[in-house]
Amino acid sequence: MTISRQNLSIVVVTYKSENVIHECIKSIPSDIDILIVDNSNDNNFKQNVEKTYQNVQCILAPGNLGMGSANNLGLEKIKTDYAFIINPDVTMERNTIDEIINSINEIGSFGVIAPISDKLKYPNYQVNQNQILFKEKLIPFKVNSVDGYAMVLNIKRLNQFQEFKDYKYFDENFFMYLENDDLCKRIKKVNEEIYIIPKSKINHLGGRAVDIRYEYQIEMSRNWHWIWSKFYFNKKHHSLFTAFTSGLPSFFSAIIKFLIFFFINKRKKDIYLHRILGFVNALIGKSSYFRPKIND
Repeated sequence: MTISRQNLSIVVVTYKSENVIHECIKSIPSDIDILIVDNSNDNNFKQNVEKTYQNVQCILAPGNLGMGSANNLGLEKIKTDYAFIINPDVTMERNTIDEIINSINEIGSFGVIAPISDKLKYPNYQVNQNQILFKEKLIPFKVNSVDGYAMVLNIKRLNQFQEFKDYKYFDENFFMYLENDDLCKRIKKVNEEIYIIPKSKINHLGGRAVDIRYEYQIEMSRNWHWIWSKFYFNKKHHSLFTAFTSGLPSFFSAIIKFLIFFFINKRKKDIYLHRILGFVNALIGKSSYFRPKIND
């Protein structure tokens, strides 16, 4: 199976991402189609990006769906065999796409491949502890999972499995965090490979996908969902007992720190309160309902 720029689409999920999306788009070759799924339902944003860039289409999600659900929505709309999912705070180098195309044509069969982060101290992949890597030779290597901010899905291949029918690549129970780990785990379960391409590099700003004006609300949401997602992930792939026992240290730590900061630091108090609430809601089986309270 071969790949070219004509059967590769870029899918980007945005939410109040006006400050970073333009650098992201400009770093992508203009002959590749880009589909933006905007979770903030901002028609002005849609009109602006579609007017500015000929290769960009923007669809408005019916609400703040989160990363997994919005990516599924985008993947349902594209018509190409491959989809490159990136966050809006990601930029590509000049040869990022070409190196991916070259590597895919050499590798052949795979479920997911990803470029490598230019921040080598913070790898965007996970491997077995005893796995020997050959990054110095710039050879594509297999990994257990890759971070969701930059990953290429082999749509045509994955659609052959019942697990991924009806465009449900990502588990929509996750609002944010670990939906990519869950996807990679399911891809490995059907014996498909996941690769990192060392010659293909991306830059990830990290935590900059949403406008800084909403930093406080987003920080609260991150803390709530990080705890909720860890509990749900462990419950799904291991057991309720594992989810409960592995989450208890963080839960008790959050209670102690909440009490410490209750009168002296409102921000930290709120952070730990949201961690507590994320754990409790996951424990009692409630959905990942929490959304940042943002009103323009």
